[in-house]
Amino acid sequence: MSIKIKQLPETERPYEKMELYGEKALSNAELLAIIIKSGTKDESSVTLAQKLLRLNPNPQSNNLDFLREITITEFMKIKGIGKVKAIQLKAVCELAIRMATPLNYQKIKIKRPEDIVSLLMEEMRLEKQEIVKLIILNNKNEIMRMKNLALGGINSVNMSMKDILSEPIKMQAPKIILVHNHPSGDATPSKADMKMTEEIFKVTQLFNIQLLDHIVIGNGTFTSIISKMLTKDGEI
Repeated sequence: MSIKIKQLPETERPYEKMELYGEKALSNAELLAIIIKSGTKDESSVTLAQKLLRLNPNPQSNNLDFLREITITEFMKIKGIGKVKAIQLKAVCELAIRMATPLNYQKIKIKRPEDIVSLLMEEMRLEKQEIVKLIILNNKNEIMRMKNLALGGINSVNMSMKDILSEPIKMQAPKIILVHNHPSGDATPSKADMKMTEEIFKVTQLFNIQLLDHIVIGNGTFTSIISKMLTKDGEI
């Protein structure tokens, strides 16, 4: 039988410990225990939190990304975590994603691929479906608009030139960037990615629109396809 929270010294209880020492002094289990709030007759909220952490397929990493992939139903398989607690945990995971995403992309200036990656990595790196985003920029490389172009399966999406160009043409935008994720986590462009990028580059030139880049996002990694395609003379 686990020790009850009330049986711990006040300085070791998650709520009191945060109040005394701040949130950074708490372990992952203690932070999760605050969200779980209460335990069961036999187990404390900290013990339930430790059970959650044991679901991590790579426990040595101390990375909490795995929590984002656990469904409400899977949370509820842990004795002591009912529907309300499971929903609370999913809500916190979604808040973490949204907090890492800028609220307003407009007027953010893009100088290099890393600028786009820093905006979208947390949002896209663990997606289980392939998503294509279109970033529309002005002459100063400031973001005018960002939109999802397509949502596909695990390995591919269907997308036409009309999907890509209709909005930039309507806005008379001079520049665009494409971004898509690889659900496998590997950011290496496929032959289809390379071929599609080359075709888009040629067509956008006909409309006086510059394709600045096509970026592939993996799990913590990325590839700039345009950079890979550039010749020594700076041409594609």
